[in-house]
Amino acid sequence: MVRAGDTATLRAYAGAGVPVDPTNGKGDTFLMPAAYYGHAGTVTMLVTSGADPNRTNDRGQTPLASAVFEKELEVVKALVEAGADPHVGTPSAADTAKRFNMEEWATP
Repeated sequence: MVRAGDTATLRAYAGAGVPVDPTNGKGDTFLMPAAYYGHAGTVTMLVTSGADPNRTNDRGQTPLASAVFEKELEVVKALVEAGADPHVGTPSAADTAKRFNMEEWATP
């Protein structure tokens, strides 16, 4: 559902009170695959429903760093607008952008 970017179904679940920040066995919340797979609309819906854009997984990764790594500019913009900090995480989104010579992506 999240990987496919099924925003409407996720919105219905969130509206019914289903938490938007549960984690899997790796500590990933719904935001991580939504960001990784480039679903900016899903990312926006999740953060407006209360998902934490700065929450790290068990490896210290953030959805923002994932979006930078995957070159998902619309997701990067959505996360930054939602308050994602490019300096949170290991490596951070800023570090990821620098590593791939994409510094402008850390703060679009």
